[in-house]
Amino acid sequence: MSGEAGGADPAGPAVVCRGSSVEIAGTALLDPVDLEVPRGTLWSVRGPNGSGKSTLLRLLAGRAVDGADRCRVLGRRPDDAEPAFRAAVASFVDAPPIARDLTILEQVAVVDASWHGDGDAAVDRASRLLERLTLGELQTRFPHELSAGQLQLTGLALVLARPAELLLLDEPERHLDPDRAEVVAGLVDERVAQGTTALVAAHDPRMVASAVGEVRLDR
Repeated sequence: MSGEAGGADPAGPAVVCRGSSVEIAGTALLDPVDLEVPRGTLWSVRGPNGSGKSTLLRLLAGRAVDGADRCRVLGRRPDDAEPAFRAAVASFVDAPPIARDLTILEQVAVVDASWHGDGDAAVDRASRLLERLTLGELQTRFPHELSAGQLQLTGLALVLARPAELLLLDEPERHLDPDRAEVVAGLVDERVAQGTTALVAAHDPRMVASAVGEVRLDR
């Protein structure tokens, strides 16, 4: 496995892994990884099925204890039990929980308000984000009224509604048609332009067309 990119970041890398691996019950889920990702850049995560792409993103999201000691994410050991770490890292690796009894606008507004405050302003920001994600006409619907692609976009909205120094996305284009995949890619590019670091595992190359580096997992 290798990670390649040019340029230097005086603030230090967002992600550093040295020989990090993940093994459960004697089964290797991720072979040793050496990786260094500069802050404020978009990197793609590539490899065949079963190579450990999702496992790597879970490790960086602080959800894999095995291997965490050999990684530093934003200068911290990845651990989603630590409040400061959770505040810095937003991930769409495992789909975020969606409340069945709230409309999608209410759910995104709750996430926005929990990070930004301002109840009425949170509703406005949530509505604009859902409009960007082509869900504007569906804002008052409940999750059971949505298609698989619409649920995927709702989950992404819940992640994109909050601030983050590091954004981790696992196949965000799943269930999406090409036009909506491009919308999501554009939103990710905007976040990177604002200084967020992003690692994205995607089969659709349009999702990572602006990537400056690549993590390649070869098993």
